[in-house]
Amino acid sequence: MSEEHLTTEDFDYDLPQELIAQTPLKKRDHSRMLILDSKTGTYKDDVFYNVIDQLHAGDALVMNDSRVMPARIYGIKPETGGHIEVLLLNNTQGDEWETLVKPAKRAKVGTRIVFGDGKLSAVITKELEHGGRMIRFEYQGIFMEILDELGEMPLPPYIKEKLDDPEMYQTVYSREIGSAAAPTAGLHFTKELLKKIENKGVHLVYLTLHVGLGTFRPVSVENIEDHKMHSEFYRLSEDSAKVLNEVRANGGKIVATGTTSIRTLETIGTKFNGEIHADSGWTDIFIKPGYEWKIVQAFITNFHLPKSTLVMLVSSFTGRKNILNAYKHAVDEKYRFFSFGDAMFIK
Repeated sequence: MSEEHLTTEDFDYDLPQELIAQTPLKKRDHSRMLILDSKTGTYKDDVFYNVIDQLHAGDALVMNDSRVMPARIYGIKPETGGHIEVLLLNNTQGDEWETLVKPAKRAKVGTRIVFGDGKLSAVITKELEHGGRMIRFEYQGIFMEILDELGEMPLPPYIKEKLDDPEMYQTVYSREIGSAAAPTAGLHFTKELLKKIENKGVHLVYLTLHVGLGTFRPVSVENIEDHKMHSEFYRLSEDSAKVLNEVRANGGKIVATGTTSIRTLETIGTKFNGEIHADSGWTDIFIKPGYEWKIVQAFITNFHLPKSTLVMLVSSFTGRKNILNAYKHAVDEKYRFFSFGDAMFIK
């Protein structure tokens, strides 16, 4: 089948429910890791703490330092007492946010919602598709402090267990608050492992992409060309761009941690004709088979949902058959899947 005529069904695979990891491992770096050679399609089983063996002095390990917001808040409509759940996605400007609201049918434009003891309130300003709403918040004080007090960590819908320690859904290097979901490939790192990698002569490079839930939304169209990606905010600093350019000039590899780091770097590479520059903005890049990779040469990633844009992204690097073969092996060997699951190193 030619890559021009791929459908969403071509990225499906069988996944038993019991392989969807419900809780993180106590030792982050003890997850399993499947190493896939995209040129040959061969793979081997390993453990994540051995990722250091895949990295060499002079390489750059790129990580997304975005931090997950306590983005799920519960409010009531003062005029009816009706309960409303709001999930914050993107801060578009000022106090305006793109959100998901449940039940959406009770949330018309002009609806007022009050949260907690009234420290925070909001008005719905616009209806979007899929239950999305633009909301303008009103409050006194510092918004993120109020959110810390009232909000809940928004775990993905396939995770049914309650998380004992919310920090387990944050990377150890998270610092820029703004994501609605964790950049989960980075959850496997410990501070000790990162120190060892740095001591080996690998450059640790940080960028920011605030993860929206659009990343996880299943593709609902048959022809993948018709799928529309959601926009996410990204930023690459002058310092990080400088290090990446030095690594490139000296023949080192650029290794991305997770699809969010990939999307940021490839957005910049696409915008600047293969060059790396400091940049920030909004990206809706859709990397799928046929895409020509410009910056990233290897990457760490988790196992992604069937028929998702993320399976399409990794397929564009490895070839669809290679990734589906590797996924079948992971299922047969009972790897753990999705956010709290095991990792892949793809080179």
